[in-house]
Amino acid sequence: MNPQSPPARQWRVPPALPAAKLVGALVLVALGLLFAGGDRVQLGLAALAAAALAGWALRDLVAPVRLAVDPQGITVIHGFAGRRRLPWPAVEAIRVERRTRRGLTAETLEIDAGESLHLFGRYDLDAPPEEVAEALHAARAAAG
Repeated sequence: MNPQSPPARQWRVPPALPAAKLVGALVLVALGLLFAGGDRVQLGLAALAAAALAGWALRDLVAPVRLAVDPQGITVIHGFAGRRRLPWPAVEAIRVERRTRRGLTAETLEIDAGESLHLFGRYDLDAPPEEVAEALHAARAAAG
């Protein structure tokens, strides 16, 4: 590794996020038990929603690192918990998309790799997408 190149960096989900999702799943089950009143459909729907939320939390625990960068390229999460390596020549664009709806602005980091587009929000990265985009652009420039 070139001493001039920046060290590898990673961005991951905030540590409290999977815990919050698991607590939410428990709350859904509790509410289902409390308000179902013997109705199996309501209880089943609450259990299904809780299972989906618990699965989402499991993904955060199994694959907390969503994005990593080093002098050779970017590694992104792919599928449920897989990884995909994108060498710098495969990365066509890195940009931040901003959308305002109902007075709220949401930022999404977009990494365009030709045939694939990888999207990351603030809670995927535990950092502002604009800051991460700047770090990726700097790493790409340092790599040559």
